[in-house]
Amino acid sequence: MNIVVTRASSDAAEANSVSLPPAGGPSQTPAPASAEASGAAPAQGDVGAAGSPASASSSTASAPAKRNYPAPTEVPTQQGARGVQFDFNDGCRVVLPETEHPWRVRLSDLDTGNILFETELKAGRVNSTKRYYIRFRLELWQQGESVFVHEYSAADREVLVQFPVGTLGDTVGWFPYAVKFKEQHGCRLTCAIAERLIPLFRDVYPDITFVTHEEVKPERYYATYSMGLFFDDKDFIFQPSDFRHVGLHRTAGYILGVDPTEVAPRIAYSDDSRPIAEPYVVIAVQSTTQSKYWNNPTGWHEIITFLKEAGYRVICIDQKRTHGTGLVWNHIPHGVEDQTGDRPITERARWIKHAEFFVGLSSGLSWLAWATGTPIVMISGFTHPTNEFDTPYRIVNYHACNSCWNDVRHRFDHSDFLWCPRHKETPRQFECTRLITAEHVKATIKRIPGFGAHKTAAPAVAVAEKAAPPGKKKHGRS
Repeated sequence: MNIVVTRASSDAAEANSVSLPPAGGPSQTPAPASAEASGAAPAQGDVGAAGSPASASSSTASAPAKRNYPAPTEVPTQQGARGVQFDFNDGCRVVLPETEHPWRVRLSDLDTGNILFETELKAGRVNSTKRYYIRFRLELWQQGESVFVHEYSAADREVLVQFPVGTLGDTVGWFPYAVKFKEQHGCRLTCAIAERLIPLFRDVYPDITFVTHEEVKPERYYATYSMGLFFDDKDFIFQPSDFRHVGLHRTAGYILGVDPTEVAPRIAYSDDSRPIAEPYVVIAVQSTTQSKYWNNPTGWHEIITFLKEAGYRVICIDQKRTHGTGLVWNHIPHGVEDQTGDRPITERARWIKHAEFFVGLSSGLSWLAWATGTPIVMISGFTHPTNEFDTPYRIVNYHACNSCWNDVRHRFDHSDFLWCPRHKETPRQFECTRLITAEHVKATIKRIPGFGAHKTAAPAVAVAEKAAPPGKKKHGRS
């Protein structure tokens, strides 16, 4: 495990740190390695939608990377013996004051039994490279005498979990793992999330404090953990496992060190009444990149006709009626009832909750639907089904190219609306959803219990008149 060390003395151009032993057997004896001069937080860019951790850089860099999340305090928040300060905000951080005798420092993992780092220095800072949850043990000696030992314990301490502000689905998927962390550790939990999402959770989780990023007071916290999708984290600094392997939501369980089994969050409704009396289905057709769309040119039109014939009103609750870039624009389908617009998230949740079922993509509103408990038909080809929550109505066509999002060989590019890493600008572009047929979707919908129960039979008179020859009427009248 690499450790960032900054020595106070000017003659220490390089510090000695240690790393875990190579594969082949654990060891209690750390092996030496060169340490980096300083550490950096996740750089501003795609954290949340696609995390991009900053590489460690020298403290003499011309300008620090802009952070996605509020920075921790410059000095650790916890007081130890002999003027030592430490905390677990942005990894395990220790500041050692200059004293008459040098310090010997050791960091260990209480759960694995590995010594992660050990060195001796006159004064300075030590910062673990790993920023995700580890149950650290911090030990300090002077003159061979143990002077301070601290074993990580968040019980009854303030802990901050930070979520990105630009996404809906990621936060809905990750939040339950913060709840699990609170329950496992007995901490006083604060969640920093987008202001528009706070009403979804605040009233149903009264024992959790919800704040915006601007309201974070970093001096309060014993430990801080930041949620994100870290595409370029090849050294596993911000996540212990690549999210593309474990699933978009379950990565939060690995970052926080809790059971990664998925659990939908509870959410609040500003108005829990049924919006319309008739049976209806909610759809969401828009997304943030073209690869997420159902690119079958007639798909939605066929499904809307199918649903209406089955006796349902069809309501579209996307934020935008039209979305795209350049020459490519996507419109909500003809024939839907338009409930798009800048509406509160809780209002969209209300529409979904009372729907017979929801039909959507791998996008934020599908995650919101997951939280409501409404049956979900998800159409997605660019993600593997393990990427999202489990639904028995997941639609993917394995005969087509698929799952590029979860392929570690392809780095998702948020700036490219037409991203299709394997077949861009070829006849096969977006075939992952273009080849998902309306018949495939219809067959899946028909498996939903109770589907079609609201379909009303045509009146007998109307049926008879429709069957009569031209110029003739039934019931014996000419």
